[in-house]
Amino acid sequence: MTAEQKRPRIVSVLAGVGLLLLSAVVATQHLPAPSPSMTRFSKVIGWPAGKTPTAPAGFVVTAFAEGLDNPRWLYVLPNGDVLVAEAKTENIAGDRPPEVLASLRASGSLGKSANRITLLRDADRDGKAEVRHVFLSGLNQPFGMLLLDRAFYVAATNAVLRFEYKDGLTALPSPNHKVLDLPAGGYNNHWTRNIVSNPAGTKLYVSVGSQTNVDEEGLDAQDPRRAAILELNPDGSGARVFASGLRNPNGMDWMPGANTLWTVVNERDMLGDDVPPDYLTSVREGAFYGWPYAYFGQHEDPRHKGKRPDLVAKTVVPDLPLGAHTASLGLTFSRGTLFPEAYRQGAFVAQHGSWNRSTFSGYKVLFVPFTDGRPSGVTKDFLTGFIANAQTSEVYGRPVGVTMMPDGALLVADDAGGKVWRVSRIESR
Repeated sequence: MTAEQKRPRIVSVLAGVGLLLLSAVVATQHLPAPSPSMTRFSKVIGWPAGKTPTAPAGFVVTAFAEGLDNPRWLYVLPNGDVLVAEAKTENIAGDRPPEVLASLRASGSLGKSANRITLLRDADRDGKAEVRHVFLSGLNQPFGMLLLDRAFYVAATNAVLRFEYKDGLTALPSPNHKVLDLPAGGYNNHWTRNIVSNPAGTKLYVSVGSQTNVDEEGLDAQDPRRAAILELNPDGSGARVFASGLRNPNGMDWMPGANTLWTVVNERDMLGDDVPPDYLTSVREGAFYGWPYAYFGQHEDPRHKGKRPDLVAKTVVPDLPLGAHTASLGLTFSRGTLFPEAYRQGAFVAQHGSWNRSTFSGYKVLFVPFTDGRPSGVTKDFLTGFIANAQTSEVYGRPVGVTMMPDGALLVADDAGGKVWRVSRIESR
């Protein structure tokens, strides 16, 4: 065998060793001990005229749509139309001090919800939506969306609904079929319910966040569907818990060409600045990921010390930590060939940004490179510039939903900024 023939094998072996080392580091990661909890809420000041988030060199960021009411989640129809779920938290469970409620309002997280899905159409393909219609309205905090065959599904906070869909519609008729009841509401922004299908279109997966921070009240324990990803048939039958112990598994996506579901999870509060990390993980059928008894493997939560050693012991270690209190919520795998090679194998993660931390974390979109179906290398900041002034706690907006357009551009929903950003590659001349 020649040296040239040996080289691919050597590279492949080294890559495999690198992935094993990365897995070992993640599995044995030493986390800081819990410490006193701090709060630092952001104050949204909006985007000045002409200002945009910042992408790496070679990319351009433009406003695909503006003037939206808390655009939280995105879905792209086969014809390129973009659907935006506009909804927010209207009520916070439990008593909160007036200053906390005021901070939540200032951060854009609390207020009257639009409760609608808006259709955006870029008919002339100039990268800006010039057509806007109300696609669905009167919903109960809509979030996740899915088109499967001729059925359009909406995951509202209390139910999965199904509507009849025809190509090119700019609005859907109101009659719908309730596919599945869901436990409504939740801690802070845990009212969100996402929905995806498997690649074959034979199963639906619905994410349901916890009702509490860490269930010291015992409320979530009463319903196993909380802090879980559910699996069901498209007609709603056969519903079951697919994976559990996932405090708020907001973003879900299937890796292109693979039969593996991935999710990002927004972890628990009140354990200090750096504990525990939010994370990205593959989702194993029947697996338990720790909440509320343990975090990031067998790190027992002191608020549940000694209560369920059996569940602590069986907690699955997530694939990749993403930083504490980053509110990692959005997830989409890279698709298409528009972006440079370095961004074609991996996932984009939107971090909505911290509040339970003395200094800000998150408030950006990350790129996580993948090799052979697993996270590899170091995460890269992909879209930044959302923080206006960290000292005064001012931010322009907060990224949350992410998705890829048919042309390969990345769309980012900025709920607090009221915009949808489009990130594309600068065309070489």
